[in-house]
Amino acid sequence: MTTVPRLRPALLPLVPALAALFLGLQLPAVQAADYIETPMLAEAVETGDLPAVSERLPAVPFRVETDGPNLAVGRHGGEINWLARRAKDIRIMNVYGYARLVGYTRDFDLQPDILESVEVEENRIFTLHLREGHRWSDGHPFTTEDFRYAWENVELNEALSPFGPDTRMIVDGALPEVAVVDETTIRYSWPTPNPEFLPALADARPLYIYAPAHYLQQFHADHADPDALDRRIAESNERNWAALHIRRGDLYDADNPDLPVLQPWRNTTPPPSERFVFVRNPYFHRIDPEGRQLPYLDRVIVNISDGALIPAKTGAGESDLQSRSLRFDNVTFLLEAEQRNDFTVRLWPTALGSEMALYPNMNVNDPVWRAINRDVRFRRALSLAIDRAEINEIIFFGLATPANNTALPISPVFDDARQTLWADYDLERANALLDEMGLTERNGEGIRLLPDGRPMEIVVETSGERTVEIDMLQLIRDSWQDIGVALFTSSSQRDIFRNRVFSGDAMMSTWFGFDNAVFSASTVPRELAPVDQNWLQYPKWGQYVQTLGDAGEPADMDFALRLMTLYDAWRLADGREERLAIVDEMLDIHADQVTSIGTVQGVLQPVVVNNALRNVPQEAIYSWNPGAHFGIYHPDTFWLER
Repeated sequence: MTTVPRLRPALLPLVPALAALFLGLQLPAVQAADYIETPMLAEAVETGDLPAVSERLPAVPFRVETDGPNLAVGRHGGEINWLARRAKDIRIMNVYGYARLVGYTRDFDLQPDILESVEVEENRIFTLHLREGHRWSDGHPFTTEDFRYAWENVELNEALSPFGPDTRMIVDGALPEVAVVDETTIRYSWPTPNPEFLPALADARPLYIYAPAHYLQQFHADHADPDALDRRIAESNERNWAALHIRRGDLYDADNPDLPVLQPWRNTTPPPSERFVFVRNPYFHRIDPEGRQLPYLDRVIVNISDGALIPAKTGAGESDLQSRSLRFDNVTFLLEAEQRNDFTVRLWPTALGSEMALYPNMNVNDPVWRAINRDVRFRRALSLAIDRAEINEIIFFGLATPANNTALPISPVFDDARQTLWADYDLERANALLDEMGLTERNGEGIRLLPDGRPMEIVVETSGERTVEIDMLQLIRDSWQDIGVALFTSSSQRDIFRNRVFSGDAMMSTWFGFDNAVFSASTVPRELAPVDQNWLQYPKWGQYVQTLGDAGEPADMDFALRLMTLYDAWRLADGREERLAIVDEMLDIHADQVTSIGTVQGVLQPVVVNNALRNVPQEAIYSWNPGAHFGIYHPDTFWLER
């Protein structure tokens, strides 16, 4: 096992000024003596059960500004409710809370958050500076020991990480050198640049390079008393210590109330439950401009409900802040209920490359369908046989933009020709492409026959979570019928749906388009290269990359190999224009090769906000990554006026 070296501060090299990306955060305008105690915690402070706020905050807290449009300094207290479709979705609280080592601003720039500062040299050496005096939610110090433990005892432990460390920590096959400098300074160094490191830390689902060592050691075979650990394993019904450690230590899932966190709220309700109560973290590291420790809200309640009922329950006033499980087709109903139930519907444009995209699986197990899906003429024909204007008018009232799955107009690499390449509604051209493939034989119902004689019946698999997908697929089914292609849908629970795609059992699937189609020079073009099994058009190529060849298949098509080459070139690129040029070419490849079949862009996301809830933006971009939906707008600053 690799041991993390500890460096004496005296041995630290001087950091050149030009190498520092994030230096010199503004100090808070108020002194520690002027911090304002949280009323909810005042009694605990008075009885000595909790330190005063000046002792709970780090020496230099993160000051959140509230001087933008429709923003104001708030006040402590109160609780809000939102609705989730399953208990597993409580993890979204760690998305909304959006406490990250570094995070995105509202302008999608990176800045330190949990960290006080970051120094970057040559885009390969990252020195992280923690906030002195920062504590976990249970009051235990948050130090570089938590980083050392996460690396040495988790990422490098074969029982906990059988495939090795997270692939985002591996650059050109090399692991980082991790050096603990002191209690608040740690350095990660790679031989070659790793421009994905900081964005990964800021993700909606971030790369966690730290863990609460003081809590998790009781579940680790290298640290715990063997007899005590055996008892814990038996009591938990887990198969071994590794399973227990993984279950108790997941910082994203939020399902262990005992797990210390750094988020603004911590879960207090063990599953299973239909109502999860998140309460304020008394050691949260952010303050407002007047010295109030955030968050403003005392509690956030997550109520579990049937997903199909969430729009109706939201319209009835049962949610104070709701976007999940709300769809564009709910807008009319929600607007009608605004005055009756004292909320406002805000419509935020999404950052998606396409509201829905179809993904022909080029790694499908069926050899006949694999050959068909890999033929670009087939993918182009299917795209040409979609009437996107009809979809826009019938389903989105003409308010969206018929388009491929590609960059949005606000992106610096937007190209209007890309929006329509192989995306005009042209049945004659689509039929000609299929004929050119030799698919000229048809059955009595007019459906083309595959080379082995089977009818060309495409089963499009979905997660069944959005009725808009079913509505759009119905319209596509009708137009594909005109080119001799039958479309059927199969819905399954999300995990099953994804596993069918990953395993190659699904021939085609549907999901959102690119998560972040506002491509810029700082956008890691990970979605544009076959490096992740979650890219549904070539999951096994992504598996191969993510498992370092232990699973999946190596990419074996020219366009995919070119995308991989460009992705590597982007990581080594120096300068804005060079990076934009690389992303531009990658997008050209996707449009020309029709790696996914987009439908419409710019669909508005309804966001329901209780009229008493303040600091929720009137206008915003609704983006999963980067953005974390509400996360970049700091829900810890949302407050109730009454």
